[in-house]
Amino acid sequence: MIKVHFERQSDGTIRAFTMNGHADSGPYGYDLVCAGASAVSFGAVNAIAEVAGVELDAEVRDNGGFLHCTVPEGIRDEAGKKVQVLLEGLRISLLTMEEQYGRFIHVTDVN
Repeated sequence: MIKVHFERQSDGTIRAFTMNGHADSGPYGYDLVCAGASAVSFGAVNAIAEVAGVELDAEVRDNGGFLHCTVPEGIRDEAGKKVQVLLEGLRISLLTMEEQYGRFIHVTDVN
């Protein structure tokens, strides 16, 4: 199962997220849940870099089974707003996947 945790600051903004595990919803190379989760998460990280001009502090390991990204401190107001919109979009995309494929992906918010 893929477990996704969004870590929020006291003001409600997303400070970091972690994806861990594999969906195992199909054979290797045909696992649509894993492919979808990977696509939306890496797409969001790339969109943050391109649209907001912010490079998240990212760690990838375990052959793609682990992704941890942290929003760097001290980003400008406008860039910070873009980062948050894109991260909330990521969260909503993953929650939408969870609605359909809850046996393979679980999303939580941690304060």
